[in-house]
Amino acid sequence: MKPELKLAGTEKAKIIARDGHSISRKDIAPNALKVLYRLTSAGYHAYIVGGGIRDLMLQKKPKDFDVATDAAPEEVKDLFRNGRIIGRRFKIVHVRFGKEIIEVTTFRADHARSNEISNHPARRKIKGLDSAHSESGLILRDNVYGNIDEDAMRRDFTVNALYYTTDGFRVLDFCSGIEDLKAKTIRIIGNPVERYKEDPVRMLRAIRFSAKLNFTIEENTKKPIDELSYLLDSISSARLFDETLKLMTGGYAEKTFEMLRKFQLGTYLFAPTLEALSESGGSPANLVSLALKNTDDRLANGKSVTPAFLFASLLWPVLKLHLAKSKNLGLPPQKAFQQAAQSAISEQLHYTAIPKRFTLATREIWELQEKLKVRTKRNVDKVFNNSRFRAAYDFLLLREDSGEDLKGLGQWWTDFQVSDSETKLRLITTANKSQNRHKGKKQLARGRGE
Repeated sequence: MKPELKLAGTEKAKIIARDGHSISRKDIAPNALKVLYRLTSAGYHAYIVGGGIRDLMLQKKPKDFDVATDAAPEEVKDLFRNGRIIGRRFKIVHVRFGKEIIEVTTFRADHARSNEISNHPARRKIKGLDSAHSESGLILRDNVYGNIDEDAMRRDFTVNALYYTTDGFRVLDFCSGIEDLKAKTIRIIGNPVERYKEDPVRMLRAIRFSAKLNFTIEENTKKPIDELSYLLDSISSARLFDETLKLMTGGYAEKTFEMLRKFQLGTYLFAPTLEALSESGGSPANLVSLALKNTDDRLANGKSVTPAFLFASLLWPVLKLHLAKSKNLGLPPQKAFQQAAQSAISEQLHYTAIPKRFTLATREIWELQEKLKVRTKRNVDKVFNNSRFRAAYDFLLLREDSGEDLKGLGQWWTDFQVSDSETKLRLITTANKSQNRHKGKKQLARGRGE
């Protein structure tokens, strides 16, 4: 076992003793504690850090727990057979316990120190200090390792720079994070412009944490966001898709979307939707609002949400706008729909790289909206047994709730699902008679030239 070392940098922290905070080990995931104890028993220093500690301090239930340590990624991996080093830009170790992953990072340092030679054992044992920036300041590689106080200064916001140790069960605060938690403030660590240039996604994270925690974004943290929003152009569309999911599936989608619309950031994620909403409004706009609220409600009730349904809702105004424009082209209805659906999805792909499995499902939800109208026995059986039926049915109800007049179609399908075989057949027969009468009236009107 390695000899115990007094960890350099801890002298710069404000120490909150066990009786000064509300964190209990029983609230921390057992697997996170396993990682912590194994690292410390091997002679390393390790802490639970970030959002997990922030949420526990706010008496919320964390989604996951991260660990920070003075052990190098390779050393962490050597301790855990279930550990795997991932990433090149930012090396981390994923320690997997079944479906749960504990993320372990090595203390980072300021890139300006990447060429220094430190005498501190925690630095000396790590080979290779790997740092790179683009001309605009974007961090391309962030594998410069340092002391715990330096690591705290490399984190994004003060409320995410709190460290918990099982040594005395204390919390270490290097950046006045406790004060900002009490003041309900999101404050970036360091110079906001420099930090946003290092990683523009931090601007999206400021929005996400503000919406999630119901915190105010501190003025200097907020001020450069609109001016620097263009920096999101330098982020890959794949990463922006991942960030979009975090924004919209965190349980605060309604408030998050509202905040994104107030900042220029929204146009770098949802430009087609925002443009369509500004042109149309009405039921498509209502549908987006209802879908976001529905997403939040489902998550609050422990239910799942699918990216396909989310994008079907967010892009519905775009689809409707394209369909309205296609009326002037004289295209057959099916071809007009296909072109409109393809255009709506293609436009969004310029901003977020939605995986094909989700775009296909989104299109299927839309396509089933027309098929739900045709209530012949053969079609009803086919639609009802479709794997996307439930999502399409939920979307149908959403359309009605948003103000679309669908002639009671949602109620018909609601009744159909809970009926016995005889009643189902009666519902289909009645619907067909109604549809035939409606067709007859339309043909008569055309014959009169009405």
